Amino acid sequence: MKEITIQQNKVLDCIQEYINKTGFPPTRANICKELGFKSPNSAETHLRALEKKGFINIESGTSRGISLVNPVEIEEDGFPIIGLVAAGSPTLASENIEKTVNCPPTFFGSGFDYFLRVRGLSMKDAGIMEDDLIAVKKTQDIRNGDIVVARIEDEVTVKYFERKSPEVVHLIPANEDFKNIEIDLRETEIHIEGKSVGLIREN
Repeated sequence: MKEITIQQNKVLDCIQEYINKTGFPPTRANICKELGFKSPNSAETHLRALEKKGFINIESGTSRGISLVNPVEIEEDGFPIIGLVAAGSPTLASENIEKTVNCPPTFFGSGFDYFLRVRGLSMKDAGIMEDDLIAVKKTQDIRNGDIVVARIEDEVTVKYFERKSPEVVHLIPANEDFKNIEIDLRETEIHIEGKSVGLIREN
């Protein structure tokens, strides 16, 4: 399979999440609503690109005729654990799923969508250590001070979010050995995958 763009990645994750929650694929209108596209044509363009690159199949003549080539099967009350995210790969792509784990949806007092296994110690002073599992809620409702999962080009990172102006975002580590990441949105695109709402330490 070929690599996909950030926008195509958003569409693919949207399809996977919608299937996991409802049991059937979204319509073009559903995708527009979830991702804020102004026109179904925008969704259609991304869908056709994903089909051409081998990530989905599209059945003509039906509004929900979208199927994933490598769907992630999630057990009832089970949440996927995302391991090391491959460059150019959607976060919820099947090759990134280590396993699923059963956990009550309200275990952390807030709904969440998946666990992400932490790599590195950049957030250790926030109590997040190497190999911890953070519970991630897929949302764009992000405020300064939230711990977010952010995708910058092909890299996924966990940091504190801070936005001081419309054009600049800072991703701030909780470890003095690491530097802040400053992103000029006029030059670099950032996609917030979601925010951390809880943590599990397996050992």
